[in-house]
Amino acid sequence: MEEVKFKRGDIVQHFKRETMTKEALEKDPNLYLYEILGTARHTENGEEMLIYKPLYDAESMRGVDYAARPLSMFLSEVDHEKYPEIKQKMRFEIYEKKGDE
Repeated sequence: MEEVKFKRGDIVQHFKRETMTKEALEKDPNLYLYEILGTARHTENGEEMLIYKPLYDAESMRGVDYAARPLSMFLSEVDHEKYPEIKQKMRFEIYEKKGDE
Protein backbone atom coordinates (compact mmCIF):
# COMPACT_ATOMS: atom_id res chain seq x y z
CA MET A 1 0.00 0.00 0.00
CA GLU A 2 1.25 3.48 -0.83
CA GLU A 3 1.70 5.62 2.25
CA VAL A 4 -0.65 8.63 2.37
CA LYS A 5 1.12 11.92 3.01
CA PHE A 6 -0.94 14.79 4.28
CA LYS A 7 0.15 18.30 3.42
CA ARG A 8 -0.43 21.72 4.93
CA GLY A 9 -3.96 22.92 4.24
CA ASP A 10 -5.47 19.45 3.74
CA ILE A 11 -8.79 18.84 5.45
CA VAL A 12 -8.99 15.35 6.91
CA GLN A 13 -11.74 13.42 8.60
CA HIS A 14 -11.43 11.07 11.55
CA PHE A 15 -13.21 7.76 11.10
CA LYS A 16 -15.60 8.55 13.98
CA ARG A 17 -17.30 11.09 11.68
CA GLU A 18 -19.12 8.05 10.26
CA THR A 19 -20.82 7.55 13.63
CA MET A 20 -22.39 11.02 13.65
CA THR A 21 -26.10 11.33 13.04
CA LYS A 22 -27.47 13.50 10.26
CA GLU A 23 -28.85 15.84 12.94
CA ALA A 24 -25.45 16.18 14.65
CA LEU A 25 -23.80 17.00 11.31
CA GLU A 26 -26.51 19.54 10.51
CA LYS A 27 -25.88 21.21 13.87
CA ASP A 28 -22.09 21.18 13.36
CA PRO A 29 -21.04 20.22 9.80
CA ASN A 30 -17.37 20.22 10.82
CA LEU A 31 -17.53 17.44 13.42
CA TYR A 32 -14.39 15.30 13.28
CA LEU A 33 -12.84 17.45 10.54
CA TYR A 34 -9.30 18.76 10.96
CA GLU A 35 -7.01 21.12 9.07
CA ILE A 36 -3.42 19.94 8.68
CA LEU A 37 -1.03 22.72 9.68
CA GLY A 38 2.26 20.92 9.18
CA THR A 39 4.70 18.46 10.63
CA ALA A 40 7.08 18.59 13.57
CA ARG A 41 9.73 16.40 15.12
CA HIS A 42 9.72 15.55 18.81
CA THR A 43 13.01 16.96 20.08
CA GLU A 44 13.54 14.25 22.69
CA ASN A 45 12.82 11.06 20.76
CA GLY A 46 12.82 12.16 17.11
CA GLU A 47 9.24 11.00 16.48
CA GLU A 48 7.47 12.72 13.58
CA MET A 49 4.32 14.55 14.61
CA LEU A 50 1.45 16.04 12.66
CA ILE A 51 0.24 19.46 13.79
CA TYR A 52 -3.44 20.08 13.18
CA LYS A 53 -6.45 22.12 14.21
CA PRO A 54 -9.97 20.77 14.76
CA LEU A 55 -12.57 22.62 12.69
CA TYR A 56 -15.15 22.14 15.46
CA ASP A 57 -15.22 23.03 19.15
CA ALA A 58 -13.21 20.07 20.45
CA GLU A 59 -12.98 19.66 24.21
CA SER A 60 -9.30 18.69 23.88
CA MET A 61 -8.45 22.16 22.54
CA ARG A 62 -9.49 24.12 25.63
CA GLY A 63 -6.66 26.56 26.33
CA VAL A 64 -4.38 25.64 23.39
CA ASP A 65 -4.07 26.79 19.79
CA TYR A 66 -3.06 23.57 18.00
CA ALA A 67 -3.01 19.83 18.50
CA ALA A 68 -0.32 17.26 17.70
CA ARG A 69 -0.37 13.51 17.20
CA PRO A 70 2.32 11.08 16.19
CA LEU A 71 2.33 10.82 12.40
CA SER A 72 2.02 7.04 12.78
CA MET A 73 -1.45 7.54 14.30
CA PHE A 74 -2.59 9.51 11.26
CA LEU A 75 -1.32 6.82 8.93
CA SER A 76 -2.68 3.80 10.81
CA GLU A 77 -5.71 1.72 9.88
CA VAL A 78 -8.97 1.73 11.81
CA ASP A 79 -9.18 -1.13 14.31
CA HIS A 80 -12.04 -2.93 12.59
CA GLU A 81 -12.28 -5.48 15.39
CA LYS A 82 -13.06 -2.69 17.84
CA TYR A 83 -15.11 -0.68 15.29
CA PRO A 84 -16.66 -3.27 12.92
CA GLU A 85 -19.31 -0.83 11.63
CA ILE A 86 -16.74 1.66 10.27
CA LYS A 87 -16.25 1.64 6.48
CA GLN A 88 -13.31 4.07 6.39
CA LYS A 89 -10.03 2.16 6.09
CA MET A 90 -7.58 4.60 7.68
CA ARG A 91 -7.99 6.51 10.96
CA PHE A 92 -7.67 9.81 9.05
CA GLU A 93 -8.44 10.31 5.38
CA ILE A 94 -8.73 13.32 3.09
CA TYR A 95 -12.21 14.78 3.49
CA GLU A 96 -14.39 14.69 0.42
CA LYS A 97 -17.74 16.37 0.88
CA LYS A 98 -20.62 14.13 -0.08
CA GLY A 99 -23.74 15.36 -1.82
CA ASP A 100 -25.93 14.87 1.27
CA GLU A 101 -23.67 16.87 3.59
